[in-house]
Amino acid sequence: MTFTLATVNVNGLRAAARKGMGDWLASTSADLVTLQEVRAPEELLPGLVGQEWTIVGEVSQLKGRAGVAIAARTSLQGADLNGVRRGLPGLDADAHTGRWLETDLQDPLGDGAAMTVISCYMHSGNTEKPQTMTDKYEFLDVMMKRLEKLRAEGRHVVLTGDINIAHTEWDIKNWKGNRKSAGFLPEERAYLDRLTEELGWVDVHRTLHGEGPGPYTWWSQRGKAFDNDSGWRIDYQLATPELAARASSAQVDRAPSYDTRWSDHAPLVISYS
Repeated sequence: MTFTLATVNVNGLRAAARKGMGDWLASTSADLVTLQEVRAPEELLPGLVGQEWTIVGEVSQLKGRAGVAIAARTSLQGADLNGVRRGLPGLDADAHTGRWLETDLQDPLGDGAAMTVISCYMHSGNTEKPQTMTDKYEFLDVMMKRLEKLRAEGRHVVLTGDINIAHTEWDIKNWKGNRKSAGFLPEERAYLDRLTEELGWVDVHRTLHGEGPGPYTWWSQRGKAFDNDSGWRIDYQLATPELAARASSAQVDRAPSYDTRWSDHAPLVISYS
């Protein structure tokens, strides 16, 4: 059995739908898609993805901000979208609203193991606004505990989404100029060091792609960043080792040109079999 999982920051689902996201949904091989920065009321979500998909979300209490969702093909069996868990346990929901959504799949790989899929939209942070960095580190601390709790239950687990951290110099084109920028601070990157090196979680995209720059998943809307491929790799699928070992292919569905983009991010699509 093959299970294909995609993740993408849509930069506003309503805007993405207007710009052509529907064409991508119609063509993708993904069985499940996790979405970030949805910025839309939950009652509007089904109409924005179409009848082939069932979608649920964790809407931000701040209107027009954040928001995460998970969309499953209506043909996908074993997806418990009625039993989603909204919000990261242990955090003040007001300060961290619209950033964490979990769902369980019964046996997507046919190996008898359940799988938990998480859609996460990490705080971006801003070094000029200390509270935003405090919020980000608080979220990261609690996230690490939650991931280990889920893993201890003996299931496959995959954290997907816009983590807003470029882990290594390979994950950001202009790493020298961003060494003091939020998203590439040593303190932030240390969390991914710990997750992958000490705790054994696997950056599936990097593992399949191998060493070297990119492939990036986000490009600034300013200047020629997209045309010059001056991007950041900040969208991830971080999986438990047993699940990561089943990964067979990964690709970034980068738009062919700037004017055909429907988000400033590109979908990361990984197949497990």
